[in-house]
Amino acid sequence: MEILGKLLGGIQRVKIMRLFLLNPDQGFEVDQIADRSRIQIAATRRATNQLAAMSLVKKKSFVKEVADGRSGKIKKKRVQGWFLNPDFPYIVELKQLLIEGDFFKHADLVKRFKPAGRIQFLVVSGIFIQNSESRLDVLIVGDHLKRSYIQKAIAVLESELGKELTYAVFEVADFTYRVSMYDKLLRDVFEYPHERLIMMKDFSTFAFPN
Repeated sequence: MEILGKLLGGIQRVKIMRLFLLNPDQGFEVDQIADRSRIQIAATRRATNQLAAMSLVKKKSFVKEVADGRSGKIKKKRVQGWFLNPDFPYIVELKQLLIEGDFFKHADLVKRFKPAGRIQFLVVSGIFIQNSESRLDVLIVGDHLKRSYIQKAIAVLESELGKELTYAVFEVADFTYRVSMYDKLLRDVFEYPHERLIMMKDFSTFAFPN
C-alpha cells in the first residue's frame, strides 16, 4: 500500500481511486468520499480535484435518497457528485494495478486481525481472491474475540479497498454448531474458492461432511 501510494501520488489518492474503480456506476459527494475513505474533507476535496484534472473522475448530478429531518420519511434529492469517467484511457491498467493485483499480502491480513483474540480459523474469499460471487470476504472463528476491534479493522480495510466488506465472526462453539446443521452461508464459503490464512490444529483439515 505504501509503495502504491508513492507511485500514484499518495495513499489518499489510491484509496479514492479504488473507491471509484470498484463502484464505477455510483456517484459520490465529497463528504461521502471522505467518509468511505477515512480521509479528512480538505484532503479528499484536493485529491478528488486532482483526479478530475486527470479526467479519471467527472462531476455530474444524480438522485439520492435522504431522510426528511422532521418526518424521517425517505425522499429523493438531486445533488452534485463525482463519478468514474468510463472514457478514461487507462482504466484497465489501473484496475489491474489497484484491484486485480495482490494488494494485501496474507501476512499483512493476519497481522491486522491477530490482536482481536485467540483466532482459530481465518478465511478470506470474495474481493481478496477476485471472486465476485463469494458471499463473504472474511470469516473469523475464535474464542473470546474482540468484536469491536474486528469492526475497526474491517472499517480500515474498507477505506483502503474502497469497497464495503461482507464478513462473519463466530465463537468456536457457534461455528461448530452451524457446521453440524449444514449452515448454508458456511457451505457457500467452503464449497467454493477461498483461502485459509490461520488454521489451528482442529481446523487444519476442516471440510463439511458429505
